[in-house]
Amino acid sequence: MSHPEAHPSSQAAADLSGWRARPRETTGRGRGLSLRTLIVIRWLALLGQTSAILWAYFALHFPLPLWPCLSVIGFSAAVNLGLMARARRLDQSLPDGRQTGLQLGFDILQLSVMLGLTGGLDNPFCVLLVAPVTVAAAALPARHAGVLGLMALTAVVVLFFWSLPLPWRLHEHLQLPLLYRLGLGTALVTGVVFTSGYAWRVATDAEKLELALATTQDVLQREQRLAALGGLAAAAAHELGTPLATIQVVAKELLRASPADSAAAEDAALILQQAERCRGILAQLSAEPEEDRVLYADVGLKALIEEVAAPHRGFDLQFVLEVKTPPGQVAPRVKRMPEIVHGLSTLVENAADFAASRVVMRAVVDAGWIEIDILDDGPGFSSDILPRLGEPYVTSRPHGKARRALAAQIAEAARSGRARRPREDADAPIAPSQGGMGLGFFIARTLLERSGGQVSVGQGLASERGGRGARVAVRWSRATLEAPSGWDRGERSQSHHA
Repeated sequence: MSHPEAHPSSQAAADLSGWRARPRETTGRGRGLSLRTLIVIRWLALLGQTSAILWAYFALHFPLPLWPCLSVIGFSAAVNLGLMARARRLDQSLPDGRQTGLQLGFDILQLSVMLGLTGGLDNPFCVLLVAPVTVAAAALPARHAGVLGLMALTAVVVLFFWSLPLPWRLHEHLQLPLLYRLGLGTALVTGVVFTSGYAWRVATDAEKLELALATTQDVLQREQRLAALGGLAAAAAHELGTPLATIQVVAKELLRASPADSAAAEDAALILQQAERCRGILAQLSAEPEEDRVLYADVGLKALIEEVAAPHRGFDLQFVLEVKTPPGQVAPRVKRMPEIVHGLSTLVENAADFAASRVVMRAVVDAGWIEIDILDDGPGFSSDILPRLGEPYVTSRPHGKARRALAAQIAEAARSGRARRPREDADAPIAPSQGGMGLGFFIARTLLERSGGQVSVGQGLASERGGRGARVAVRWSRATLEAPSGWDRGERSQSHHA
């Protein structure tokens, strides 16, 4: 049985109402690029800039400001060398959104200075301003990409009004018309906006596909684990049948051989009672579901929560059952699916084990949804268990009230009026084997989600001992959970036999 550890001082459980089991974050969008990737991209850019400058100056004999251009390139190379040293010291293989934004901003600034020295918007290489913004749109959140896009557009405006003349052949001067330069600036602005917009949209669609794939993988993994547990349960039901039958035979013999009012007779009767309960559980594990009962059985909403809570009553807890419906409406009849009954029963058992004095099971019906909340006044969810909540084999369950009640019952039966056994303390520790395996919450969540429910957790009932309490809510659409109207038991029977 998997339940988070009760932790009175936990502060991280204060705001958990929106908790959902989410798929693993496998997408790279929003996380940027790794520092090593940025370093490689910059080396390629600097190599291209250096080649273009040297070719234009020495081969074409353009009167370029050679040393200022080489100084800007050298400064960028020095920055890249510093980043390489940092990458060697630290693990920079993971994407970093903040680092990506800073480095792309530096690239825009460096390219703008180079264009200012070599003709501004008259330089055909001004189209390279589109590249950093496109990369940002594909790899960064929208607000970060927007800042870099605004930076590139500002550079376009500045280069339109200020730049050195475009280098040209000796004794010739190329003067582009103002209208043509305005067209170049407009085309560049349009390219920045639309190219980055296209990249952002494509990255968004790719992210949705990756998220859907990750969700599907998680669902498939949970289904595989549940199927494996089902096989283990069937095997356990088969293997435990023989020793359980032996226990029953021996207990019956002890009951016949013992006086009616003796402690041994009470012990034997208790063993028979619990063995019969075990046989019922094993029968449920090994039985094939009846298709008509699974598909068509329905029950009132109040009757459903009463059925789920009934096995956990009778201990030192107050159970409160509530059904809230819109004014003037009666509670609907809902499908009695085994997945729902077992899943809710597991959650109620968790609440009963951790509650201090009270468990509330509340069903709320509105126009489109049916929600069942299970609240307790225990210490609440622990911050160290919460991130792994719902995973298999994660548990810190204490010895529950049900197990303590059974142990007390056995002890009381053993010492009822007889001095042949020493009196045992009612609060004696229970064997560690009675602790949880960490599968209960995992199985309950998987079954409830398979039935169409959405599971969330939050803060429950405050207790006098200072506990924050725990709340587990399961929410279905009415179309998923509500039984078809007019389909009563007689109609079902006639339709089935027909």
